[in-house]
Amino acid sequence: MKRIILFLTLLLVFFTGYYIFLKDRSLNQHYILKLEDENNISYDKIVNTRGAYITSMCYTKTSDTLTGPISNPCYSCHTKGKVPNYYNDTNLQEEYNFPEEVMKNPFTNLFTDRSAKVAVINDNTILEYVRESNYFNSHGEILLSMELPKVWKGYRPDCYFNFDEEGFDQDKEGEYTGWRAFRYYPFLGTFWPTNGSTDDVLIRLDTLFRQDENNTFDKEVYRLNLAIVEALVKQKEIAFDLTVDETFYGVDINANGVMDTANTISPHITSYVGLAKLFLKEEKVHLTAGLFPENTEFLHSVRYLDWSDKKDHVGLSSRMKELRYARKYRWKSYGEIQRAAESELWEAQSLDSSEAQIALFRGNYEEGLRNEIGWVYQGFIEDKAGKLRPQTHEETISCMGCHSHLGATTDSTFAFARKFEGVEKDQKEYGWNHWSQKGFKGIKEPRVEYKDHGMQYEYSFYLQNNHSGNEFRNNDEVEAKFFDSNGSIKEKRITELHSDISLLLLPSKARALELNKAYKVLVEEQSYIYGRDANIKAMVNVYRELREGSKTGIEKPIVRP
Repeated sequence: MKRIILFLTLLLVFFTGYYIFLKDRSLNQHYILKLEDENNISYDKIVNTRGAYITSMCYTKTSDTLTGPISNPCYSCHTKGKVPNYYNDTNLQEEYNFPEEVMKNPFTNLFTDRSAKVAVINDNTILEYVRESNYFNSHGEILLSMELPKVWKGYRPDCYFNFDEEGFDQDKEGEYTGWRAFRYYPFLGTFWPTNGSTDDVLIRLDTLFRQDENNTFDKEVYRLNLAIVEALVKQKEIAFDLTVDETFYGVDINANGVMDTANTISPHITSYVGLAKLFLKEEKVHLTAGLFPENTEFLHSVRYLDWSDKKDHVGLSSRMKELRYARKYRWKSYGEIQRAAESELWEAQSLDSSEAQIALFRGNYEEGLRNEIGWVYQGFIEDKAGKLRPQTHEETISCMGCHSHLGATTDSTFAFARKFEGVEKDQKEYGWNHWSQKGFKGIKEPRVEYKDHGMQYEYSFYLQNNHSGNEFRNNDEVEAKFFDSNGSIKEKRITELHSDISLLLLPSKARALELNKAYKVLVEEQSYIYGRDANIKAMVNVYRELREGSKTGIEKPIVRP
C-alpha cells in the first residue's frame, strides 16, 4: 500500500511539473508570437541573409572614383591579432573576400533615402522620444525583467545603472549587482557618437570573484580581482589606486618575488584573491594572459544622442536602441583557440573564394549565439512602439562577425582592452566610471603603435588614412572640420584633437537630431535585418554588388606589430 501511495505521489508530482512546464512554454510561445505579429518579424526564420555577420561597413568603396585616393578604414578591424588571438585577417584590407551568397549587398537600407520621413519629425518630438526611458518604468523597475516570460532561458536584465563613485552598480535597495561601468576610448569609426549613437559598457565577474575566502561579499576583493583581470587581459602592468598588503591576500600582486606591498598589478601574476584564489587552486577557474575568466559578463547599451543646452554637447539618452549582452560560458585554452583560427584559415586557403561557406553559429534568439572561443552573445532591440524586445535569430547574427573571427579583438571583445587607466577619481581619465558621470571632454587622444609607422595618435591616424570620420565617408561634419576643400587635413585641428577627443567624437546638435530621426524611421519599419545604419540619404560609397576577386586597391596593409 505504501508503495502504491509513493508511486501515485511521484506520478502526481511528475504530471504537475509537466503541466507547469507546458504552461510556461506556452506563455513563452505566446510572448514571441505576439512580438512577431506586432512587428511583422520572424524569430526563427532567416528572411534576408545568414551572412549578416559580414557587416554593412565591409561593402564600402575604398575610393570615390577610379583615379581618386584610396581610403583604408579596413585596418581598424582586419589586422593581425595579439596572441592568444590567433586570427590574422589582414588580407581583408586588400580584397573583398565574401562567400558567393553575399556578393550582392544584402543591406539594402544603405540605399534608401529617408529624407522625406526624417523631415516630418520635428526637433522637440525626437528629443522627447529619446529622453523617455524604455528600460525603466516610472517606479524604477526594469521593464524587460518583468515582461520576459518566467521560463526565459537567456539573460534577464538586472542592471540598475545606479553607480557609486567607483562605477559599481546598485539596485533599488542599495545592494551591489556585480556590474561595474568603465570608460574607454571608443573604437574607430562607426562607434563614435558623431556617427549616430552613444553607448556604454559594463563588466561583471562571476560571484566567486566578489567574495573573500569565507564566501562573503567583499568590495575590495572584487576591486582587486577586476584589476588583476585588466592586467591579464591587457598583458601589461596596471596601477592600482591603493597600496595592497600582499601578505593579507597571500598573493604576489606585483610579481616581484617578495611578499611585501604593491600598488601595481603585474601581468605575470599567478593568482586571483579571495574565494577565486581557492577555486583557481582546485582548477575550477582559470587564469592566463590575454583571456577573461569563465562566466565573465559584459553589458552594452546602445543609445540615441541626447542634447544638453547647459553642457552644449550630446550625451547618453535615457532611451536605448539596443541592449547587448555577452557571457564567457566556457573556458578555451590557447591550443583550442589556435586550432579554431587555423581551421578557419585552412578552409579559406583550401577553397576558392566563390566556394567559401557562410559561417554558422550555434544557439538561438533566446539563449544567444555562440562563437568558437567560448562566448555567447544575445541582445534586445526597440520594437515598433519603442519598447525593447529580444532580437530575432537573424538580428543576433549581425553581432557575431565582429565578436568571432577578427584580428582586432581581445578574447572576442573590444572595449575592456581600451579602458582608461587613470586611478585617481578626480582624473579625467579615471577608468572606473560611467559616461553619465564623466564624459569625453578633455580626454587626450590615445597613442598606438603600427608596424612600419611607429607610434601614432590613433584617431588622427584613422582620419589621415580614411579621409573621413566613418567607413562610409558620409560624415560631412567631420570632413568639414578636419579637412580643407582640397581634401588635405587641417593640422591645427589635429593638434587640438591630441588634447581633446571630444572635438572629433561629438556631433553638433543639428547632426545629432537628424541621426536620431533617421534611426527612429528604422524603428518604425522594423527593418534591422536590411541594415541598422542611421543614414538619411542613400549612400554613395557602398557597393551594391561585388565580383569574385574584387580588390580594394589597398596595396600595403596597416597592421599592429
